[in-house]
Amino acid sequence: MSTLTIPKAPDWLAKRDGALSPGIRDHMAYVLIGGAPQYKIEVRPAVGKFICSVEQSVNGKRLDDGSTYGTPETALTGGLDQLRAKLGW
Repeated sequence: MSTLTIPKAPDWLAKRDGALSPGIRDHMAYVLIGGAPQYKIEVRPAVGKFICSVEQSVNGKRLDDGSTYGTPETALTGGLDQLRAKLGW
């Protein structure tokens, strides 16, 4: 899998002092709120498609729903949408 391109933070996240930051691996990103990493998003291959794991950084609790996506970029966007829905934002 190639290096994941980290997009600009979506409006719903930026409005809450949030940002996206590259992770420690080339297929990961961190969701920062107030400058602190609150969530880890990791794109993973899954039988010809991709999934996006969304975890709370402090306790490792998974927040994703196991949806699959056609590309790594759509998986990242989908993971962010799943996070927004779980947070009610």
